[in-house]
Amino acid sequence: MKILVTGGAGFIGSHIVDKIILMGHDCIVVDNLLTGKEHNVNPKAIFYKVDISDTEEMERIFLKEHPNIVNHHAAQVDVRKSVREPVYDAEVNILGSLNLMELSREYRVEKFIYASTGGAVYGEPLYLPVDEDHPIYPLAHYGVSKHTVEHYLHVFNELYGFRYTVLRYGNVYGPRQNPYGEAGVVAIFSEQMLARERPTIFGDGSKTRDYIFIDDVVDANILVMNNRGDNEVFNLGWGKEVSDQKIFEAVRDALKVDIKPIYDKKRPGELDRICLDNKKIKHWLDWQPKVSLEEGIARTTAWYKKTRQAEG
Repeated sequence: MKILVTGGAGFIGSHIVDKIILMGHDCIVVDNLLTGKEHNVNPKAIFYKVDISDTEEMERIFLKEHPNIVNHHAAQVDVRKSVREPVYDAEVNILGSLNLMELSREYRVEKFIYASTGGAVYGEPLYLPVDEDHPIYPLAHYGVSKHTVEHYLHVFNELYGFRYTVLRYGNVYGPRQNPYGEAGVVAIFSEQMLARERPTIFGDGSKTRDYIFIDDVVDANILVMNNRGDNEVFNLGWGKEVSDQKIFEAVRDALKVDIKPIYDKKRPGELDRICLDNKKIKHWLDWQPKVSLEEGIARTTAWYKKTRQAEG
C-alpha cells in the first residue's frame, strides 16, 4: 500500500511516517518545511518539499505516485497566530485541505485521514469530558478552520462516496515536538528548563488540557488506515484534565531541576478547561491511550536532554 502523509516532516506526521514504513508500506511525504524539519523525514520515504496549496505541484505528485491513502497533517496549528493572521490560517487549513481533497477525489484515493483538533473546535465546554456530539463553538480562528474541513469531508462523502476519518486530537506531546513555537508546552518547558530559563505560564496555572503521548496518536492513525471508522469523527484523549501547573511540575521533576515559573496574563483565544471523552473510539475501534502522563513526560524529557547533549 502507498500512503501520502502531508506534514510528514513535522512532529506528529514524522512519527506516523516511521510507523507506516516499519509496517512495510510505501510512504510519500509532502511538507513545505515551514515548521517541519527535513531531518525528521524517514530516509526510506519519498520526500517532496511542496506546499499543499500549490495545486500544480500537488497534482504532479498525485499523477506520479497514485497514493492509496492520504493522511493529512499539514496545517497552520498555532492558535495565537490564527487570531493574528486569520486569512493566512484559512488559506492553509481550509483552502490547502480542499485542494488536497479535490486531488484525492480525482485520483481515486481509497481513504482520507484528517487530523483535526479536540482542543479548539468545541470552545469552552458545556460539560466535561467533551464528547463528539458537544456543540461546536470555537473561540479562535484555528478551531473554525479545522472544523470547516470536517464539513467539507462530510459533503464529499455525500456527493462522491469519499471515505474519510476525522481524528480530533487532545494536546499531543512527545519527542520531536518543536520547543521554539507557541504550541507544545511540554517541549517548551523541557527546552527552557534545560537551558536554565524560567518558563512562562500564561494565566494562574489552573488552565487545563488533555495530554496524549505521540505513540498513542500514531496507533489510532494506523487503526483507521484500513476499513475501520469510515466517515466518522473520533476524539483522541485520556478524558482527564491536566493543569499547566501540573505539567510544569512534572517536567521540572523529571529533569530534576530547581526552578520556578513566571506567570503572565492569559492569551486571547485560549480555553480555560478541556478534556476529551474517548468512549466512541474505544467502542468502535478498541483504541485507548496506553502511555501515562508520568511515563510520557519521562520519555519526552529524556529525549530533549539527550538531543541537547548531542548538540553540545
